[in-house]
This record gives sequence, structure tokens and C-alpha cells, in this order.
Amino acid sequence: MKMTRIIALSDTHLMEDDRLPKAVVALASKADIILHAGDFVSIQAYSALKDLGRLVAVRGNSDSPQLKRLLPKREVIDVEGVKIGLVHMASHGSDLVGAEMMAREMNCEVLVFGHIHRPLIEKGRRLLICPGSTSQPRMSAPSVAELMVIDGTVQGRIIPLGSPACSYLKYAERLGREESEEK
Repeated sequence: MKMTRIIALSDTHLMEDDRLPKAVVALASKADIILHAGDFVSIQAYSALKDLGRLVAVRGNSDSPQLKRLLPKREVIDVEGVKIGLVHMASHGSDLVGAEMMAREMNCEVLVFGHIHRPLIEKGRRLLICPGSTSQPRMSAPSVAELMVIDGTVQGRIIPLGSPACSYLKYAERLGREESEEK
């Protein structure tokens, strides 16, 4: 039985002095392949992830000029006969029609994308995966995605990396604590 473990992430948004979260380092260092769907922001974040293993990455809209020159907009890799596409922004709308069309255009069975900062997995004709964000999630916990390619078939899941970190959720949590303290 042939098996490949992939950790996919996006929207890390790490500045020059920021470090990768420990949970990301632990997961990525055990992966056969690390996919990043853009918005590292700094070359240091890219280098730190690259040092952990085989990294395949694309550029995002917030990446530094250096990364935008270094990385492609799109990438397709073949893993055990499964074509996996990687792009930062898969759609301009809030639905997944654009992502489905992007996957079809890229001729891949799986599309990993970022930009929306929310984790999701949608299985239709193709597997569409947004790993979320490890540092700036929107209405969700920080997260990554794990893909397992086993004998030419792929399964995916979202791995939360803690509790929700959305600024609104933090605000709501603080309001709840303040109300409790007043009682």
C-alpha cells in the first residue's frame, strides 16, 4: 500500500520576525509534502517552512515582492496519480463555483486554495480544500488541512490548531468574561 501524507496551509501572514506556530512545525515536519496556498507574507516564513521538508507553494496577494518573483501563481503536482492543484485565490465570489471551475481549468482532481481565511472541504466532482489560516482565521480556529493519498485515492480533513482566533470572537469572549465578573 502506497501512502503520501500532505499538510496544506495558507494565509500564514507572518512578518520577518514572526515564527511558525509550534503546531504547524510539528505537523509539517512529519509530512511527505507541504503545500502552501500563498500569503506567507515574508521570505523568512517561506524559508522556515521550506526547511521542514518538501515544500510546494504559490504566491498570494499579500506576499512580499521577493516571494511574488520566486513563486508561481498556480501549480499542479502529481501524487500517486492524483493531480493536486494549488492556487491562492480560486474565486472572486463567496460560493465555490469559481473554485470548481478553477480546478477544472487546471485539470486537477483536488484544488487547494487560500485567501478566504476559513477552513472548508467540499467534495463534488472534485475535492476543494481551503486549509484556513494559521494566524488570521475568520470565524474559525487557526487551522491546516491534511490530505492522505492512499493507492491513488485522496481523503482530506481540517486540523484545528487551537480555539477560534477571529478578532470578533476574541471580542465576544472578552465581553462574556466581563459580564461574568459583573455578576
